[in-house]
Amino acid sequence: MYRNLTIRQKQIVWAWAFLAVPVIFYAVIRFYPTANAMVISFQDWNLLGTREWAGWENYIKLWNDPDFWQVFRNTFVYLILGTPISLVISFLIAYHLDKTRFMHGFIRMLYFLPFMTSAVAMAWVWRWFYQPVPTGLFNNFLAQFGIPQIEFLRSTTNALPSILAPAVWAGLGFQIIIFMAGLRAIPQSYYEAARIDGVSKTATLFEITIPLLKPTIVFLVVFSSIGFLRIFDQVFNMTTNDPGGPLNSTKPLVLAIYQSAFTDFDMGYAAAQTVVLFLILLLVSLFQLWLMKDR
Repeated sequence: MYRNLTIRQKQIVWAWAFLAVPVIFYAVIRFYPTANAMVISFQDWNLLGTREWAGWENYIKLWNDPDFWQVFRNTFVYLILGTPISLVISFLIAYHLDKTRFMHGFIRMLYFLPFMTSAVAMAWVWRWFYQPVPTGLFNNFLAQFGIPQIEFLRSTTNALPSILAPAVWAGLGFQIIIFMAGLRAIPQSYYEAARIDGVSKTATLFEITIPLLKPTIVFLVVFSSIGFLRIFDQVFNMTTNDPGGPLNSTKPLVLAIYQSAFTDFDMGYAAAQTVVLFLILLLVSLFQLWLMKDR
């Protein structure tokens, strides 16, 4: 049968044969676990025993669980604060770094280094920074000026910003590199025309640079939002003694899923939380793409 095919048909067969390998791999790695998690969310399972059908029981429990709503709020605080702060800081650094010629490559490498560093190691270093006197770097610095020490990780008001800071810092390197690539892609003819017309630097920034960076901004907004919605490493390692911080003030949804699954061994409830997280990621990504698309 294969011998009777034309050259064009044989090319199509080979193309589908090569495409089948990554498609099957992606289906096994992504689609099957996602579908299985949705099924488990309707079941009662402790990871070792048999699965029992529970219907909407896990979702009803989720709806009536005040801890879940606290975790839900924390997750969106990470998103709402982390995404714009990280984008603004990374853009400002990239904008000025793009104009710097002295040791440009070395400075860019320094900014990118935190992104390449292990999140676990970085979290423990920042945890050391936040320790009280005489261990913590920040409190020791404040003590030199007679300022009372701050409970960074043991306060319900300070814990979440204290964890958000290293999370933002860790992602700056990647965002700076992407912003710089976007800035380099803007044709210089636009800036030359603006200089000839006497357009100010501020007007050039808001009328030329930022509009032409829109595809880059859309990508980074979606990428950063997904990262903050899935934040886990910093919270888990910086609040090891009290996972989730005091009164769950820093616990994100991913950490709640981890504890439900591997501490409480309630896989059905953990799967229900996973489905909620999946829907949040999907809706946030679609909304941002719709909001920032060209009209």
